[in-house]
Amino acid sequence: MDRISKPLPRAMSPEAVGVPSAALSAFANRMNELTDVHSFMVVRNGMVAAEAWKAPYSASEPHMLYSLSKSFTSTAAGLAIGQGLLSLNTRVLDMFPDEAPAAPDDNLSKMELQHLLCMGTGHHEDTTGKLRGGGSVDGDDQSVQSWVEAFLSLPVEHEPGTFFVYNSGASYMVSAMVQKAVGRTVLDYLDEKLFSPLGIVGASWDTCPNGINVGGWGLWLKTEDIARFGQLYLQDGLWNGVRILPEGWVANATSKHIKNGDNPESDWNQGYGFQFWRCRHNAYRGDGAFGQYCVVMPEQNMVVAITSGLGDMQTPLNIIWETLLPQVKSVSLPEDTAAAAALTHRLNRMAVATGTSAEVSSEQRDKMAGTWRFAPNDENLETVRVEMAGDQINLDFYISGSLVRVSAGTNGRWAHGESAFLETGDSHVGATATWLSANQLEVKICFTRTPFVRTLLVSMNDTGLSVEVARNVSFEGSSSKTYEAVKVSP
Repeated sequence: MDRISKPLPRAMSPEAVGVPSAALSAFANRMNELTDVHSFMVVRNGMVAAEAWKAPYSASEPHMLYSLSKSFTSTAAGLAIGQGLLSLNTRVLDMFPDEAPAAPDDNLSKMELQHLLCMGTGHHEDTTGKLRGGGSVDGDDQSVQSWVEAFLSLPVEHEPGTFFVYNSGASYMVSAMVQKAVGRTVLDYLDEKLFSPLGIVGASWDTCPNGINVGGWGLWLKTEDIARFGQLYLQDGLWNGVRILPEGWVANATSKHIKNGDNPESDWNQGYGFQFWRCRHNAYRGDGAFGQYCVVMPEQNMVVAITSGLGDMQTPLNIIWETLLPQVKSVSLPEDTAAAAALTHRLNRMAVATGTSAEVSSEQRDKMAGTWRFAPNDENLETVRVEMAGDQINLDFYISGSLVRVSAGTNGRWAHGESAFLETGDSHVGATATWLSANQLEVKICFTRTPFVRTLLVSMNDTGLSVEVARNVSFEGSSSKTYEAVKVSP
């Protein structure tokens, strides 16, 4: 029998759990102004006070978590420690004698599980790139057979525990140590020990070539799953009165174990725990690239889960501190029906912003229809066929000889489907098209299980067609490129 997801309880009203509806409306308004926030859920006293998914994103779809995955990897380590299969003092080299260098230096010899967990391995820089290059350190050394061996072959410049550097390679090694200790992947282990009791179904996690979950990234979960995870930590590892996490683990994992900066106004300088960031206001969080958050606020008995595609990750935290923290009360509040109605109206109308469509006749639209051939380009875009199909516009691209279709709704409607257009890690998309003028069409493609959005500005001019492709975020920053095409058939 398939396991059924168990939803968190919903509050009768925000006021019933001590949060003014007006404060949640202010929070929602600020989140809506951040175009690429995809979803959020606010949980107070164990009940959902507010939740929203901006169209075309939905509650039923998982989302790439990037480094928020690290907090789940840490949790797997905590569970293994609770079973006596590992300890914080387990030496890394003791777990991997076959992959260890013949003559390890003193710093590597001192490295323990606790140093991996707090990003205090002693490496001077992130090791991740050294692991992912086909399993070799420099891209040419074929003697390195695995990511574990690659990690253990790197110099350790500082004594473990004395130097912080954010290091996804360390998180990978936590995953490898857990797998070695429990005899199965972190995903399989958590599925039994964590996900099943919390009612989390459908989790997936990327693996390295040797079948080890990558640990520092690669986990896919739904927004409510993130909220459940935060609520478990808020409840000191108890769920429905049953202890899921070892006693004392939550306090230890979310405490400051290493210094990571001196700026009192930065939520990245408050200390680092075991794959958790300390925050201002005595809060802590797991987070991932481009704005995947699980924020836990013990003093307010509150959890906030967010998924997004943002380049600026401090702003959403500021919004939480500014709109919610000052307004949360320790007791229930009088009902405020007008404010509650306004909040419901706001939450039900959350959507990714699109342009306002201009009045364009069918004859004008049809001028853009047809097949257009691109000049040689670095993305291997060959042709695009533009088709007006009622309330939908289809763009059929040939890229490196393969057909890739983008189907976009019109008049504010999102068309859902799959498209591998300039691949972003997942092909589930929602797309909408807006006529900016008779000669210009904007197509927004949201890869709804990822942080990524492609915006196409398709413009007709005297010489043909230009397609400007903009991306919202990437590890190289947001950018755009323009591709020119000429018409080859109607």
